[in-house]
Amino acid sequence: MNNKLLEVRGLQVAYGKVTAVAGVDLDVAPGQIVTVIGPNGAGKTTLLSAVMGVLPSRGDIRFCGQAREHAQIEEMVAAGMGLVPEKRELFAEMSVEDNLVLGGFHRYRRGERDQSESLREVYDLFPRLKERRAQLSGTLSGGERQMLAVGRALMARPRLLMLDEPSLGLAPRIVREVLRIVSELRKRGVSILLVEQNARAALQVADYAYVLETGAVTLEGPAAELARDPRVIEVYLGMGGH
Repeated sequence: MNNKLLEVRGLQVAYGKVTAVAGVDLDVAPGQIVTVIGPNGAGKTTLLSAVMGVLPSRGDIRFCGQAREHAQIEEMVAAGMGLVPEKRELFAEMSVEDNLVLGGFHRYRRGERDQSESLREVYDLFPRLKERRAQLSGTLSGGERQMLAVGRALMARPRLLMLDEPSLGLAPRIVREVLRIVSELRKRGVSILLVEQNARAALQVADYAYVLETGAVTLEGPAAELARDPRVIEVYLGMGGH
Protein backbone atom coordinates (compact mmCIF):
# COMPACT_ATOMS: atom_id res chain seq x y z
CA MET A 1 0.00 0.00 0.00
CA ASN A 2 1.32 3.44 -0.93
CA ASN A 3 1.33 5.73 2.10
CA LYS A 4 2.63 8.84 0.35
CA LEU A 5 0.46 11.96 0.44
CA LEU A 6 2.61 13.77 -2.16
CA GLU A 7 4.91 12.10 -4.68
CA VAL A 8 6.99 14.16 -7.09
CA ARG A 9 9.12 12.41 -9.72
CA GLY A 10 11.45 13.99 -12.27
CA LEU A 11 9.98 17.48 -11.82
CA GLN A 12 11.38 19.99 -14.31
CA VAL A 13 10.60 23.69 -14.62
CA ALA A 14 12.17 26.05 -17.14
CA TYR A 15 11.93 29.79 -17.71
CA GLY A 16 12.55 29.94 -21.44
CA LYS A 17 15.89 28.20 -21.94
CA VAL A 18 16.89 28.50 -18.29
CA THR A 19 16.23 25.39 -16.21
CA ALA A 20 15.10 26.37 -12.70
CA VAL A 21 14.23 22.89 -11.40
CA ALA A 22 16.02 19.89 -12.89
CA GLY A 23 14.53 16.46 -12.29
CA VAL A 24 13.55 16.70 -8.61
CA ASP A 25 12.12 13.68 -6.73
CA LEU A 26 10.36 14.43 -3.44
CA ASP A 27 7.89 12.69 -1.10
CA VAL A 28 5.70 13.78 1.80
CA ALA A 29 3.98 11.13 3.93
CA PRO A 30 0.82 11.80 5.96
CA GLY A 31 1.59 13.51 9.26
CA GLN A 32 5.11 14.44 8.18
CA ILE A 33 6.98 17.75 8.16
CA VAL A 34 9.35 17.79 5.19
CA THR A 35 11.67 20.73 4.59
CA VAL A 36 13.55 21.90 1.51
CA ILE A 37 16.58 24.03 2.36
CA GLY A 38 19.09 25.69 0.07
CA PRO A 39 20.58 29.02 -0.96
CA ASN A 40 18.77 31.91 -2.61
CA GLY A 41 18.01 31.16 -6.25
CA ALA A 42 18.19 27.38 -5.78
CA GLY A 43 14.65 26.91 -7.16
CA LYS A 44 12.82 26.32 -3.86
CA THR A 45 9.92 28.72 -4.54
CA THR A 46 9.71 27.50 -8.15
CA LEU A 47 9.40 23.92 -6.86
CA LEU A 48 6.43 24.78 -4.64
CA SER A 49 4.77 26.86 -7.37
CA ALA A 50 5.06 23.98 -9.85
CA VAL A 51 3.61 21.43 -7.40
CA MET A 52 0.70 23.80 -6.68
CA GLY A 53 -0.03 24.29 -10.38
CA VAL A 54 1.00 27.96 -10.43
CA LEU A 55 3.80 27.23 -12.94
CA PRO A 56 3.82 24.77 -15.86
CA SER A 57 6.16 21.82 -15.33
CA ARG A 58 7.21 18.43 -16.67
CA GLY A 59 7.39 15.24 -14.63
CA ASP A 60 4.98 13.32 -12.43
CA ILE A 61 3.03 14.76 -9.49
CA ARG A 62 0.75 12.50 -7.46
CA PHE A 63 -1.31 13.91 -4.61
CA CYS A 64 -3.66 11.80 -2.49
CA GLY A 65 -2.92 8.87 -4.80
CA GLN A 66 -3.99 10.61 -8.03
CA ALA A 67 -1.92 11.97 -10.91
CA ARG A 68 -1.99 15.78 -10.73
CA GLU A 69 0.48 17.04 -13.33
CA HIS A 70 -0.99 19.92 -15.35
CA ALA A 71 -3.69 20.41 -12.67
CA GLN A 72 -4.95 23.95 -12.07
CA ILE A 73 -4.57 25.71 -8.71
CA GLU A 74 -8.30 25.37 -8.02
CA GLU A 75 -8.09 21.60 -8.51
CA MET A 76 -5.17 21.32 -6.09
CA VAL A 77 -6.96 23.40 -3.45
CA ALA A 78 -10.09 21.29 -3.87
CA ALA A 79 -7.97 18.13 -3.51
CA GLY A 80 -6.60 19.38 -0.18
CA MET A 81 -3.39 21.28 -0.95
CA GLY A 82 -2.64 24.77 0.38
CA LEU A 83 0.22 27.19 -0.31
CA VAL A 84 1.30 30.14 1.81
CA PRO A 85 3.50 32.18 -0.56
CA GLU A 86 6.59 34.07 0.56
CA LYS A 87 4.92 37.46 -0.03
CA ARG A 88 1.84 36.38 2.03
CA GLU A 89 -0.45 38.23 -0.44
CA LEU A 90 -3.13 39.39 1.98
CA PHE A 91 -5.94 41.80 1.15
CA ALA A 92 -4.61 44.85 3.03
CA GLU A 93 -7.87 46.85 2.90
CA MET A 94 -9.92 43.99 4.34
CA SER A 95 -10.24 42.98 7.98
CA VAL A 96 -8.42 40.01 9.47
CA GLU A 97 -11.67 38.05 9.69
CA ASP A 98 -12.72 38.84 6.11
CA ASN A 99 -9.30 37.61 4.89
CA LEU A 100 -9.84 34.38 6.81
CA VAL A 101 -13.38 33.87 5.51
CA LEU A 102 -12.10 34.27 1.94
CA GLY A 103 -9.69 31.41 2.61
CA GLY A 104 -12.67 29.08 3.02
CA PHE A 105 -14.44 30.24 -0.14
CA HIS A 106 -13.76 27.04 -2.12
CA ARG A 107 -15.40 24.95 0.61
CA TYR A 108 -18.36 27.34 0.78
CA ARG A 109 -18.81 27.17 -2.99
CA ARG A 110 -18.90 23.36 -2.72
CA GLY A 111 -21.76 23.67 -0.24
CA GLU A 112 -19.73 23.00 2.91
CA ARG A 113 -21.00 25.30 5.65
CA ASP A 114 -18.34 24.81 8.34
CA GLN A 115 -16.80 28.30 8.19
CA SER A 116 -17.68 29.10 11.82
CA GLU A 117 -16.02 25.94 13.07
CA SER A 118 -12.93 26.59 10.90
CA LEU A 119 -12.73 30.17 12.23
CA ARG A 120 -12.88 28.90 15.81
CA GLU A 121 -10.03 26.48 15.08
CA VAL A 122 -7.88 29.20 13.52
CA TYR A 123 -8.55 31.58 16.43
CA ASP A 124 -7.68 28.77 18.83
CA LEU A 125 -4.35 28.34 17.05
CA PHE A 126 -3.74 32.11 16.72
CA PRO A 127 -5.33 33.98 19.67
CA ARG A 128 -3.66 37.18 18.38
CA LEU A 129 -5.77 37.02 15.22
CA LYS A 130 -8.92 36.78 17.31
CA GLU A 131 -7.89 39.94 19.16
CA ARG A 132 -7.23 41.67 15.83
CA ARG A 133 -10.16 40.22 13.89
CA ALA A 134 -11.77 43.60 13.08
CA GLN A 135 -8.45 45.27 12.23
CA LEU A 136 -7.37 45.90 8.61
CA SER A 137 -4.77 43.31 7.67
CA GLY A 138 -2.53 46.02 6.17
CA THR A 139 -1.97 47.43 9.68
CA LEU A 140 -0.69 44.17 11.20
CA SER A 141 2.92 43.52 12.20
CA GLY A 142 5.05 41.15 10.09
CA GLY A 143 4.52 38.27 12.49
CA GLU A 144 0.77 38.84 12.61
CA ARG A 145 0.61 38.96 8.80
CA GLN A 146 2.40 35.61 8.64
CA MET A 147 -0.06 34.14 11.15
CA LEU A 148 -2.95 35.49 9.07
CA ALA A 149 -1.52 34.01 5.86
CA VAL A 150 -1.23 30.58 7.51
CA GLY A 151 -4.67 30.92 9.12
CA ARG A 152 -6.26 31.84 5.80
CA ALA A 153 -4.75 28.75 4.14
CA LEU A 154 -6.04 26.59 7.02
CA MET A 155 -9.60 27.80 6.38
CA ALA A 156 -9.60 25.51 3.31
CA ARG A 157 -8.83 22.54 5.64
CA PRO A 158 -5.79 21.35 3.65
CA ARG A 159 -4.28 17.88 4.04
CA LEU A 160 -0.92 19.30 2.89
CA LEU A 161 0.17 22.85 3.67
CA MET A 162 3.16 24.23 1.74
CA LEU A 163 4.95 27.14 3.42
CA ASP A 164 7.36 29.30 1.43
CA GLU A 165 9.94 31.02 3.69
CA PRO A 166 7.57 31.57 6.65
CA SER A 167 10.40 33.02 8.78
CA LEU A 168 11.50 35.60 6.20
CA GLY A 169 11.93 39.07 7.73
CA LEU A 170 10.68 38.02 11.16
CA ALA A 171 12.40 38.53 14.53
CA PRO A 172 13.87 35.34 16.08
CA ARG A 173 11.18 35.26 18.78
CA ILE A 174 8.43 35.33 16.13
CA VAL A 175 10.25 32.69 14.05
CA ARG A 176 10.15 30.35 17.06
CA GLU A 177 6.42 31.00 17.45
CA VAL A 178 5.73 30.32 13.75
CA LEU A 179 7.69 27.05 13.88
CA ARG A 180 5.91 26.03 17.09
CA ILE A 181 2.64 26.46 15.19
CA VAL A 182 4.01 24.33 12.32
CA SER A 183 4.62 21.51 14.83
CA GLU A 184 1.14 22.01 16.29
CA LEU A 185 -0.42 21.69 12.81
CA ARG A 186 1.21 18.30 12.37
CA LYS A 187 -0.44 17.18 15.64
CA ARG A 188 -3.76 18.29 14.14
CA GLY A 189 -3.27 16.06 11.10
CA VAL A 190 -1.89 18.55 8.56
CA SER A 191 1.23 17.48 6.66
CA ILE A 192 3.75 20.25 5.95
CA LEU A 193 6.15 20.96 3.09
CA LEU A 194 8.37 23.74 4.40
CA VAL A 195 10.74 25.77 2.21
CA GLU A 196 13.24 27.67 4.34
CA GLN A 197 16.51 29.56 4.07
CA ASN A 198 16.81 29.38 7.87
CA ALA A 199 18.25 25.87 7.72
CA ARG A 200 18.87 25.58 11.45
CA ALA A 201 15.23 26.31 12.35
CA ALA A 202 13.88 24.13 9.53
CA LEU A 203 15.97 21.08 10.46
CA GLN A 204 14.92 21.39 14.12
CA VAL A 205 11.22 21.14 13.28
CA ALA A 206 11.25 18.76 10.26
CA ASP A 207 11.18 14.96 10.06
CA TYR A 208 12.87 14.73 6.66
CA ALA A 209 14.90 17.20 4.62
CA TYR A 210 16.08 17.86 1.09
CA VAL A 211 18.94 20.18 0.13
CA LEU A 212 18.23 21.94 -3.18
CA GLU A 213 21.10 23.60 -5.04
CA THR A 214 20.84 25.07 -8.56
CA GLY A 215 17.53 23.29 -9.14
CA ALA A 216 18.66 19.79 -8.12
CA VAL A 217 18.53 17.76 -4.90
CA THR A 218 22.13 17.33 -3.70
CA LEU A 219 21.40 15.74 -0.30
CA GLU A 220 18.40 14.21 1.45
CA GLY A 221 17.66 12.26 4.58
CA PRO A 222 16.12 12.43 8.06
CA ALA A 223 16.38 16.04 9.25
CA ALA A 224 18.31 15.11 12.42
CA GLU A 225 20.94 13.32 10.29
CA LEU A 226 21.31 16.24 7.88
CA ALA A 227 21.73 18.60 10.85
CA ARG A 228 24.83 16.54 11.78
CA ASP A 229 26.15 16.19 8.22
CA PRO A 230 29.51 18.03 7.89
CA ARG A 231 28.54 19.40 4.46
CA VAL A 232 25.30 20.89 5.79
CA ILE A 233 27.03 22.26 8.90
CA GLU A 234 29.74 23.94 6.82
CA VAL A 235 27.48 25.51 4.21
CA TYR A 236 24.19 26.14 6.04
CA LEU A 237 24.71 26.00 9.80
CA GLY A 238 28.17 27.47 10.38
CA MET A 239 30.32 26.40 13.31
CA GLY A 240 27.31 26.73 15.63
CA GLY A 241 25.99 23.52 14.06
CA HIS A 242 28.42 21.54 16.18
